[in-house]
Amino acid sequence: EPEPVFTSVRSFAPATVANLGPGFDFLGCAVDGLGDFVSLRVDPSVHPGELSISDISKLSKNPLNNCAGIAAIATMKMLNIRSVGLSLSLEKGLPLGSGLGSSAASAAAAAVAVNEMFGRKLEVKDLVLAGLESEAKVSGYHADNIAPAIMGGFVLIRSYDPLELMSLQFPVEKDLIFVLVSPDFEAPTKKMRAALPAEIGMSHHVWNCSQAGALVASVLQGDLVGLGKALSSDKIVEPKRAPLIPGMVGVKKAALEAGAFGCTISGAGPTAVAVVGSEDRGMEVGERMVEAFWKEGNLKAVAMVKRLDRVGARLV
Repeated sequence: EPEPVFTSVRSFAPATVANLGPGFDFLGCAVDGLGDFVSLRVDPSVHPGELSISDISKLSKNPLNNCAGIAAIATMKMLNIRSVGLSLSLEKGLPLGSGLGSSAASAAAAAVAVNEMFGRKLEVKDLVLAGLESEAKVSGYHADNIAPAIMGGFVLIRSYDPLELMSLQFPVEKDLIFVLVSPDFEAPTKKMRAALPAEIGMSHHVWNCSQAGALVASVLQGDLVGLGKALSSDKIVEPKRAPLIPGMVGVKKAALEAGAFGCTISGAGPTAVAVVGSEDRGMEVGERMVEAFWKEGNLKAVAMVKRLDRVGARLV
């Protein structure tokens, strides 16, 4: 059992965009400047080997029913922590059910905080597995949010059993700007997953595989045009989910007409994500997308222009 290296730590984990169009449940990336903070401390009033949640906005304080709590406890078990008790507080920077990996950000920040407190003994894959325990209870067993939240950048989940993760390096010298437009609308992950077909035809399978391959190649080459084109080309998931988000079809059209390289639904939605090459273009595209949500879906929306987060969850 490792000794605590710190008596208290504070960690941050970024928002994520999962699926990226054709990469349903196996591709995701992290987004800079948005996310959740976790503060963790050794607390003598907490029973040794246990965790209590001291502060958390509008969410359950029961650590077994909370994303951050589940991931923190899973990490404590991996480290075999039995002689000290911990107290955790969570600051949500992400709205719930936004399609930006809100539950994953909480889980990633908590897992990293515990690991750092005890001298960083666990590997990245262990932290992702701890986060997956949390995701499985909240939104399903998929790592396309939790893996990029922990690792940063673009991540490909090659296999779930056993878990195999591949980090995809977007060229450092190139800029990648995301326009994230979140409407005032709830799209619960469970409901959005229920809308998906149980089986798909061979032609759609071949098409989506080729688009996902093109997406990966474009990421590695830093090809924004190719990335945007592939991002926009999902024929399996997006066509089923877009009609459930008022105005989404018009929002995508508006983004492309305003000069975005591509646009799709972020995760299960309702946030729409577009890819652009500059912040100025991003502001313009964001305005058009917000207008389209209002015109086409009668929904108020907020636009944010963000870069790729290349670092992932970290100690702050």
